Amino acid sequence: MKTATRRTLTRLAFVAGVRVRDREGHLDVTRDGRTQFRIRGASREVVAALEGMTGSLAAPEPVPSPPEEQLEAVLNRVIRLLEHHIVLGDTVALRLEPLVPGLGHSPADVGADTPVRLNRFAFLRVHEGDLVLESPLSPRRARLQADPVRELAAALGAGTTAREQALALDLPVTVVQELLGHLAGASLVDTADEDGSFAADRDDVLRQWDFHDLLFHSRSRMGRHDYPFGGVFPYTGTIEPRPAVRPLPAGPVVALPRPRLEDIAAKDPSLTAVLEGRRSVRTHARTPLDLDRLGEFLYRCARVRAVTAARPEEGMPYPASSRPYPTGGASYDLELYLSVHRVAGLEPGMYFYDAGGHRLVLVNADEDDRNAMIGIARVSAGGIDAPDVLITVTSRFQRLSWKYRSLAYAATLKNVGVLYQTMYLVATGMGLAPCALGGGDSDLAARTLGLDYLQESSVGEFLLGSRPAPEELPPAGHLSWTPVNDADWHPRCERELQPAAAPARPGTPA
Repeated sequence: MKTATRRTLTRLAFVAGVRVRDREGHLDVTRDGRTQFRIRGASREVVAALEGMTGSLAAPEPVPSPPEEQLEAVLNRVIRLLEHHIVLGDTVALRLEPLVPGLGHSPADVGADTPVRLNRFAFLRVHEGDLVLESPLSPRRARLQADPVRELAAALGAGTTAREQALALDLPVTVVQELLGHLAGASLVDTADEDGSFAADRDDVLRQWDFHDLLFHSRSRMGRHDYPFGGVFPYTGTIEPRPAVRPLPAGPVVALPRPRLEDIAAKDPSLTAVLEGRRSVRTHARTPLDLDRLGEFLYRCARVRAVTAARPEEGMPYPASSRPYPTGGASYDLELYLSVHRVAGLEPGMYFYDAGGHRLVLVNADEDDRNAMIGIARVSAGGIDAPDVLITVTSRFQRLSWKYRSLAYAATLKNVGVLYQTMYLVATGMGLAPCALGGGDSDLAARTLGLDYLQESSVGEFLLGSRPAPEELPPAGHLSWTPVNDADWHPRCERELQPAAAPARPGTPA
């Protein structure tokens, strides 16, 4: 350790990309070429101070000091563009960059022997060539730009004290205390109470958040980060968008029956009836689902209705399709695969649903693979018998990430929820047995369906089968709950739907 790094200096600096331009009569503060603030009446000393705060690293040398109240007034205006540089010797070792606009930063007081540790939501990663420390609880991103700070961050994983790290890093304890104070003030490091315990361990709200859930929540919405967000099309001109309709996998093709709109309209129950009468049905009738009804279900839920080439003039520089359910940006990233256990008129196997051609493509005929997929579904559903059909919902992730930043995977899950509801309502209206599942094995699905885990992977599972007779169904659990808000609508609508549960199509097995 060089003896030069025996002191610290904390300076305010502008974030990267900020420039200060002294115009005649006013001062322009720009970021990446765009004016963020226009300041009038700034003194020469204020201008010099602001100019000294620009650049990728703030100069540690002092600039002429303006009157404190004048500089503070200007800094309060531009606070969202300010970061803190902590200098060790002649090196900027730690940079605290704002993720949440408008929030100031105050270092915490950390005793020399106070136990400290990384916040359990904090994580280290590489960003723009630097090792950075972030947390969904922190309004700041810490760039660790010198070895002592990186070593300190690593030691914080197991818990330590400023005095212990001063010995390990060959630094004065006051320097380590200041570094820890900045990290603690940014909510990246926890400090122990007088009794040695950590308040975060007693916080019932934080204890119920898993690390990945809180990080996902904070990064897939605006407010707690400064990363690009929304439909920014980051790969336009460098990577071609994925096709709107998935190319067919290799395998034998099974044509599916196509329903007629007039037939459906003549027999369908009302929207209110299917909304109120809908329930998850995990058991299937002795008579299996048949190919006609499976084809109708898929046609009504997930077929491609129309396609279009890219339309840049409409803000859609990628090909798109239209299907019965809505999806983010007309991306339609979701695909359906069917693990068929028993369907009259269809051989057992694992099939891809061609939404464009309304047909099935056999992708895997191995019985053990099919049973493995269905076995996971049976466990997820609470140990049921093998369902007629397991529908695995996959996402072609790059259909969304080609357009969206930060929210791409969140949009995938929202699309899954919309598709689930569509499948529930169609199945209920048809008198079938629907049941969405809460989890599945994506690695198993990738292997058995022949998918690249990073390009197309399972994100949802749905059981479908023939519906048992009403007397064979277990009672809906909520019927024993305390009723509120016309709870009787559900049983009334369920009774209205009962005739639809009986097969009524010519050729349906008895």
